[in-house]
Amino acid sequence: MENGSSIAGDSELQQAVRQWLQFDKNPKTVSMVQDLVKEGAVEALKKCFSSRMEFGTAGLRAAMGPGTCCMNDLTIIQTTQGFCSYLEDSFDNIKERGVVIGYDARAHPPSGGGSKRFASLIAAVFISRGVPVHLFSDITPTPFVPFTVSQLGLCAGIMVTASHNPKQDNGYKVYWENGAQIVSPHDKGIAKAIEENLEPWPKSWSTEEALKSPLLKDPYQDIHTQYFKAIQKHCHHRDINKSSEVKIVHTSVHGVGHTFVQSAFQAFDLHPPYAVEEQKDPDPEFPTVKYPNPEEGEGVLTLSFALADREGAAFVLANDPDADRLAIAEKQESGKWRVFTGNELGALLGWWMFRCWKEQNSDDAAEVKNLYMLASTVSSKILRAIALKEGFHFEETLTGFKWMGNRARDLLDQGKTVVFAFEEAIGYMCSPSVLDKDGVSAAAIAGEMISYLATKSSSLSQQVTNIYEEYGYHISKNSYFICHDQDVIRSLFERLRTHSGQKDSYPTECGRFAISAVRDLTTGYDSNQPSNKAVLPTSRSSQMITFSFANGSVATMRTSGTEPKIKYYTELCAAPGNSDVTHLKKELDELVDAIVENFFEPEKNKLQPKPE
Repeated sequence: MENGSSIAGDSELQQAVRQWLQFDKNPKTVSMVQDLVKEGAVEALKKCFSSRMEFGTAGLRAAMGPGTCCMNDLTIIQTTQGFCSYLEDSFDNIKERGVVIGYDARAHPPSGGGSKRFASLIAAVFISRGVPVHLFSDITPTPFVPFTVSQLGLCAGIMVTASHNPKQDNGYKVYWENGAQIVSPHDKGIAKAIEENLEPWPKSWSTEEALKSPLLKDPYQDIHTQYFKAIQKHCHHRDINKSSEVKIVHTSVHGVGHTFVQSAFQAFDLHPPYAVEEQKDPDPEFPTVKYPNPEEGEGVLTLSFALADREGAAFVLANDPDADRLAIAEKQESGKWRVFTGNELGALLGWWMFRCWKEQNSDDAAEVKNLYMLASTVSSKILRAIALKEGFHFEETLTGFKWMGNRARDLLDQGKTVVFAFEEAIGYMCSPSVLDKDGVSAAAIAGEMISYLATKSSSLSQQVTNIYEEYGYHISKNSYFICHDQDVIRSLFERLRTHSGQKDSYPTECGRFAISAVRDLTTGYDSNQPSNKAVLPTSRSSQMITFSFANGSVATMRTSGTEPKIKYYTELCAAPGNSDVTHLKKELDELVDAIVENFFEPEKNKLQPKPE
């Protein structure tokens, strides 16, 4: 290795770099690594080669660039070889059934990486093993991949996207044959298979050859047609949609959503939404926003509000860049915009999906017992309150749509009806034909709900209040602290587990608030269960404790799987009839202050608050 003397002292690093230069055929990443070696830039090389990206249930997500820590041509090939080999072991008919590959519009010119390039390398790996590949010829929303797996009965699906992450990132998201994201132990099996298949196979780099192969098909047109046909099952008020005067603005935040949401509105006979011109075309630079995440609220929606004001529109719908999530804002009478929380939208869409279902099934009262809604454990309990009153089933799952998608699949296989699932991070599954969050179908369904409410001279804000008046106020407050020190995080959670000096001795109060129950999904402890054993799956690799309080509040503290954050989710669930909102909000604010002061101890633990 030329001029490698400066990394000579580190034999592991030397070996990693040598193997990389032997395997990599992308001239840009090769020369980036060679330049670092020449400069003796040991720290920069360590950043690229200190470890291999960890393949988890969410697949991969990392920055694009050279080395084993990053997303690039070689790590994509290695990951796919592992995944392909794992699929060959799992399915003896993979050569009949095949896989689907979708991608968004992300690109990283300095390293020559990008979603479309990565998708063609993934296709080359599978085709080199005789596996049929359905590769979309153009960018698509993430939900189209699980939809295709289910429609065509494929073994697996891969979506190349980093969703709403910063522009330098990319990701590799995997779906199993049941149309849901993978859950353990598949992630462990795939990770092991990747380690066993690091050397590129003879044809893994042959993208040009693969793209001419008879094993390659383009599902774009067919799936487009089938998807918009499938979501029309959820259009119940076509006449209202056709004549509606409601004006709606839509932004795809420089992602893939624009043409698909336009088509979804068309499928529902809704007037096309006004598109935010500066953001409607895919742009990997995301030039008009700091973070392309509609969850960040106002900042991402500034251009949408301006367009809405110009056009006299009172509603804004925003997708994240891979169009699997949806944010909604409504102009209030004061002229101010209200951005709904994920929990408020969960209440609205849950209410709407049940209302439409009831209209369709009004003659069969018993059928409601077959009906299910799902939400993740850190999301609002409002669906539980609606279910109790209306007689359908509500179930909680662990955080993340992989759990809801897989649970929905189980229920559907038992002949149950799953009408809705959601998580507070603005993810909604309104149609069982996609067992994952889907911001495209949710946008059209929200458009119809808005049009319907307008005929009753009502708005989304009024309807949220109606839901809370009928089923009980559910007021939530979620935020996070930033912490890069794993030891601090560990000791913060351990202190809560050994509150009076021994194991499983959790706090019985927090400030003036009495704690009535504790569930710890890291250790599997649950004081609500007769055996003190939690019912939901537990995971030692992440921290998650839920406290229930005597005043009807629930608070969960958990670590993030993808970011250096300790998150908290709190909710006060009031009984129907208790509608002193000011008092309820004050009670929740005081509880949150007590949790921050007593459980997080931000000064002692040097935690950074969420940036305002």
